[in-house]
Amino acid sequence: MAQQLQSVSIAAPGFFGMNTQDSPVESPPRFASIALNCVIDQYGRVGARKGYSYITTNAAAIAGGNGLTTIYEYIKKSDGTKVVFSTGNNKLLTGTVTLVDATPASYTITAEDWKIVEVNEKVYFFQRGYEPCVYSESTGTIQKMSAVSGSAGTPPQANEALGAFGRLFVADFTTDKHTIYWSDLLHGHKWSGGSSGSLNINKVWPRGADEIVALAQHNNFLVIMGRRSTIIYGGMDDPSTMAVTDIIDNVGCIARDSVQNTGADILWLSEHGVQSLGRLVQEKSAILKDISRNVRNDITNYITLETGIIKSVYSTVEAFYLVTFPYSGITYCFDMRGMLEDGSARTTIWNKIEPKCFHVNKAGNLYMGHDTGITLFDEYNDGTATYSMEYFSNPMSFGNATTLKFVKKIAMTIIGGAGAITNLQWAYDYLFNYRSSAYTLSSGSIAEYNVAEFNVGEYSTGVVITRPSINASGSGFVATIGITSEIDGAALSIQQIDVLALMGRLV
Repeated sequence: MAQQLQSVSIAAPGFFGMNTQDSPVESPPRFASIALNCVIDQYGRVGARKGYSYITTNAAAIAGGNGLTTIYEYIKKSDGTKVVFSTGNNKLLTGTVTLVDATPASYTITAEDWKIVEVNEKVYFFQRGYEPCVYSESTGTIQKMSAVSGSAGTPPQANEALGAFGRLFVADFTTDKHTIYWSDLLHGHKWSGGSSGSLNINKVWPRGADEIVALAQHNNFLVIMGRRSTIIYGGMDDPSTMAVTDIIDNVGCIARDSVQNTGADILWLSEHGVQSLGRLVQEKSAILKDISRNVRNDITNYITLETGIIKSVYSTVEAFYLVTFPYSGITYCFDMRGMLEDGSARTTIWNKIEPKCFHVNKAGNLYMGHDTGITLFDEYNDGTATYSMEYFSNPMSFGNATTLKFVKKIAMTIIGGAGAITNLQWAYDYLFNYRSSAYTLSSGSIAEYNVAEFNVGEYSTGVVITRPSINASGSGFVATIGITSEIDGAALSIQQIDVLALMGRLV
């Protein structure tokens, strides 16, 4: 009697992103066990992330340092011209193609943890233990805050700063972790008189002692994030009358620069993973329902290992939230186009790109800081280098984990990747001894109608579709299928995977 053939077809493989948290055999096939240097593209396919190209060609100002740690683009209200600020090598810098040292005279910097914000035609630079600096359109230079015309009070040497409702809010001082100060209205350099003031929340923390890490604004609310809890004050437009509207216990923030306002929500990194303010307020149980739920153990391990400064960014254009762990060289990408049924975001991870900081400018372009200066997130190379994209399915049991399977054929539909050398891989029974078959993707760029070449079909104008098909070997109770491809200047997405297996004996 002929043995039974079983087929599995995975449309849009990896569409749900990675899931390293749940049992791999029980995970739906649209989850991935590995999605490295991938994104979920606008058509719902797992595909290669973009890389970056160099903007800075003369980085003499940061030579010998550790690259750029902060980037901020300011558009002058007077004439609409752009000024790009950055920090690195213990300097405050301006410029893009050429970085120029704009540090005030006799101002010594020995740390690289700046926060840059703007209020009322001025840009402010804050770092714990340092007098803030100010860029004014009227002077066109960066000055110490005490040197700015009309400054009042003692310039706050805070680590966290928020520009909102026409004033500055600052917190996290060397010896004071529970007081928030705000400037006079429309004057971020005036810290006494007018409507300036302060708020001590030491007795509001739900678990006693805590410390402020980050501040955020959402609608008319001031969100105060401690390390272990979050407090929300309403009435932010008039700070003198603000009142507590919500307290969220046991969910705090462990990285100031992980906080991003998406417009409709606020995202940040807690010790439990990436949190969403909307879900926190609604459910009060975000430890078990954070948007990084499907990779929670992995991301908390990276948090534990981290010794550097965690950075993040939200891009409306790319529809993702990125958070990077410099010690491990890993960046997590959370797709924000829509959440899965459990409230988590579709997740992929990146390596090699290793950004030191991010900034999305007013035009929606994503800047990144590197050792060599400012780079732009575009193209499909990391500078001039190639990088590897990897997708691997979860182990597939073909509906019966007790039956031996002999994978006979694997076929894929791949969009783009012109001329890329690609390896289709497979393994059995949770082992990593992958067998592989290499092939080269079609490099054609013009549609060919009614033309069928062996394993290659091109049907859409400007889009190359390759359909590699290989004969597989070996046997096991579950099978894992993967694809690795070297990305070199061309986008690549996986449309579909088809696997044909021979069902063997029951064990």
